[in-house]
Amino acid sequence: MKVLFIGGTGVISSACSELALQQGIDLYLLNRGQTKGGVPGNATLLRGDAYDSVELKSLLAAHSFDVVVQWIGYEPEHIRHDIDLFTGKVRQYIFISSASVYQTPPEKWPIIENTPLSNPYWEYSRNKIACERLLRQAFENKKFPMTIVRPSHTYDCTKIPIRGGWTAIDRMRRGEKVIIHGDGSSLWTLTHHRDFAVGFNGLLGKESAFGEVFHITSDEWLSWEQITRQLARAVGVAANIVAVPSRLIAKFDPEMGAGLLGDKTHSMIFDNQKIKTFVPEFKCRIPFVQGAREIVDWYEADPKRQKIDGNFNAMTDNIISAYESLFV
Repeated sequence: MKVLFIGGTGVISSACSELALQQGIDLYLLNRGQTKGGVPGNATLLRGDAYDSVELKSLLAAHSFDVVVQWIGYEPEHIRHDIDLFTGKVRQYIFISSASVYQTPPEKWPIIENTPLSNPYWEYSRNKIACERLLRQAFENKKFPMTIVRPSHTYDCTKIPIRGGWTAIDRMRRGEKVIIHGDGSSLWTLTHHRDFAVGFNGLLGKESAFGEVFHITSDEWLSWEQITRQLARAVGVAANIVAVPSRLIAKFDPEMGAGLLGDKTHSMIFDNQKIKTFVPEFKCRIPFVQGAREIVDWYEADPKRQKIDGNFNAMTDNIISAYESLFV
């Protein structure tokens, strides 16, 4: 297969790119070529602005692809351009949406692919929903061969899954207090990007997946307290945790608050039977206890990676002070 990844060097897509090359796929990556990691293996870089429809059309004029994957489409206008550009020119178009499009808060668990879509808290999710609607219309009206994939929280060794990144890890090491939202008991699903890649790449070129929607996540469910404590154990300390209501956090940091209220505050448990049916080889093999160790090893391998955010430290201290003045 000849496959185009629009993007292809991000946390999720990098593992899919590496696996695609191992599988013998003729892989092209379209991006601006500015990612530090560069182009993996024998992939071909098409250097350009994926959001410039005129440049994109010119850049792709000499190529035809079996599969096009849109990794970095965030707004409906991006999808309109893609539908116009690729109608009649690709065998399959895959759009990377987000599991945050599902009804928030959910009425029941586990989440399945036909769980209603509604997120009144987060504009990012509402834009993804609008993108999906355009693709559904194109499939129904024009037989546009689309497939929609909804990742949840997918990570690699560079991405610490708690707010603050290494700064939060550094606080743990120094015995400082760290925040978890709510009471820390809401359940979350973390998926290692190498596990995700197995399920995702199994959909490439699969005609039975045309018009279908899939989420691809781990079957391991952890509370936010468990996630935080596993990261602390990976660096050899015990976490000093303060549980703070998400709405109070949002008062201090609206951006963080939008992500919490629109996504992470609520337990998210997924039923992965559909992707397992279409891609029987998909099975998540990397638990977070291993992933946490990989994360810490990566950061400890180079002190330059251990960047401390003074603003985050100050905000964390302010939030904890405000909370403890009210409730402690």
